Amino acid sequence: MTDKSVKYKKANPGPVYAWPMGLWFSVFFAAPLLIIVVYSFLKRDVYGGVVREFSLKAYSQMFTPAYGMIFLRTLWIAVISTAVTIAIALPCGYAMAKSRHQTLLLILVIIPFLTNSLIRIFAWMTILGDNGMLNSILRGIHSVVHGKILHDGIPFVPHKFMFTQTAVILVSIYMYLPYAILPVFTAVDRFDFTLLEAARDLGSTKIKSMFLVLIPNIRSGIISALIFTFIPIFGSYTVPQMVGGKDSYMLGTLVVDQVQKVRNWPLASAFSVMITLLSMLAILWMLVSNKKEADLKKVSSKEDTNSTGTARIFAKSLAEGAAK
Repeated sequence: MTDKSVKYKKANPGPVYAWPMGLWFSVFFAAPLLIIVVYSFLKRDVYGGVVREFSLKAYSQMFTPAYGMIFLRTLWIAVISTAVTIAIALPCGYAMAKSRHQTLLLILVIIPFLTNSLIRIFAWMTILGDNGMLNSILRGIHSVVHGKILHDGIPFVPHKFMFTQTAVILVSIYMYLPYAILPVFTAVDRFDFTLLEAARDLGSTKIKSMFLVLIPNIRSGIISALIFTFIPIFGSYTVPQMVGGKDSYMLGTLVVDQVQKVRNWPLASAFSVMITLLSMLAILWMLVSNKKEADLKKVSSKEDTNSTGTARIFAKSLAEGAAK
């Protein structure tokens, strides 16, 4: 070790710069999370709050049939919304990566982030409402068909778009679609498109080469898109509260109601701990998958280097033999 490296280590200000971030993380993330975990193991007070006595009642209440149905409904809505979002994000990310106007397309994807989420939800409420844009279009079609063509005079009945599971799924897809497009675009942009050409030269069709070559090589981006989409939808509160109904009551709404209305803080904390653990497991899955993919790339790059070196040695030996 040289004197310069020793001096650099002594003068390295990295730990000093890390202290403010570490303090911020401890105060505003780790400490509240620890409080939630502690509250989940306490007893509920009659007038709200908690009694400082250890109890597992909150976790036993989580497995009652009523809460189980809410969990399954939340899982169903989150899975359907995530699947549709990924299905839309894949062709969008591919088109953006192949386009000459990547900057413009990225700006168009990021623009929704510049608007408050409540404003976007209110915009969808005006579209899906009884007097919204969709029902206005249906009303116009109804007046033409039943008024001018059939002449039966049947009155128009607005279609129920709002306060349904369909509305929650549709708005959730719109809200979290940018979170899926960006990681998919990043992964596709790093992809070597000559592999697709090689697959087609070997007889594969375009669709088959997409599924057998492209999708496995952008797996890290797809996993990131899944996590960035599924976890927020699974714990969402605003969307089901504003556009959902009785058939779309989800865990996020349940947690808020347990805190504000029922005043059962331990049960709300137990559900929050469950959602947090699910999020942590998903993030660990993403990290492990990315690490495996990085290790595979390192191995393949070493093999390419070794094969190149072997080819050079073989070519050199042939040249020397020809010279003799």
